[in-house]
Amino acid sequence: MSVFTPVAHESLAHWLGHYAVGRLVELQGISAGVQNSNFFVTTTLGRYVLTLFEGIPRAELPYYLHLMGHLARHGLPVPGPIADRDNEYLGTLSDKPAALVMRLSGRSEMAPTAAHCARVGAMLAGLHLAGLSYGRRQDNPRGAAWRHATAERVRPFLPAEERTLLDAELAFQAGNDYSRLPQGVIHADLFRDNVLWEGDYIGGVIDFYFAGHDALLFDVAVTVNDWCATPDGALDPERSQALLDAYHAERPFDDAERGNWSAMLRAAALRFWLSRAEDFHLPKPGEMVLVKPPSEYRDILRLRIAQPHSLPV
Repeated sequence: MSVFTPVAHESLAHWLGHYAVGRLVELQGISAGVQNSNFFVTTTLGRYVLTLFEGIPRAELPYYLHLMGHLARHGLPVPGPIADRDNEYLGTLSDKPAALVMRLSGRSEMAPTAAHCARVGAMLAGLHLAGLSYGRRQDNPRGAAWRHATAERVRPFLPAEERTLLDAELAFQAGNDYSRLPQGVIHADLFRDNVLWEGDYIGGVIDFYFAGHDALLFDVAVTVNDWCATPDGALDPERSQALLDAYHAERPFDDAERGNWSAMLRAAALRFWLSRAEDFHLPKPGEMVLVKPPSEYRDILRLRIAQPHSLPV
């Protein structure tokens, strides 16, 4: 849901005076995203994306911005942050923390093939490997503590059958210890609309503002649940195999990950059911609002419970 906070052309033109990016030509709000106000910004020297951070504490923002810079330096197609004339990534605009990043080219592919999924799997493995040398650490902001707190907020709005499903899944997940799985930086939101394509190649990976330190397998599960799902939420075998094989070729899965794959697919489905339920039942006020239906990931969770899956050998 964006845009929450409008930005006046004159205010942005003045703000950009602190940068070496030229003069403002065009400002356009982006009606996508889930937690920030986003804008396309065109200047006399280039094209950028402006983000005003609506809910993330200012102290946490350097983690995300420096992570993007780190991954970009490692050759990943990530929007590098732009430093101002004081060499700072983070500024203030419209009384909100704000950052400017490079705008990447390409468009989202909402009907991916197995070939698309293979490239996404390889790219995700590369992101995880590059992230191992990132010096900052910040826990996954949508981890176990967030799940329980969000469940308490949305439970009063759910029908009895969904409350039963939610409570059972929370109890199931509480019985799993993912701390022994390989850990590192995860994107945590690598949906189809967060990958830009230039023909057959990935031109950009965007929206790192859910990133954090967690089990790498959780990131794989989030990605598979979106990229490899059929319209009814089941996993397409060909696309799943392609994504997982390509990932495994770059960063092989270990035995502990194999033993937790089905449970992690469920954890990933639960996370997005909860976040969408919160957005739906407890919406934030915004100038432009796009709320995704929570029923999609409720149904995906039910399917992952009913149909266990295995990682490729």
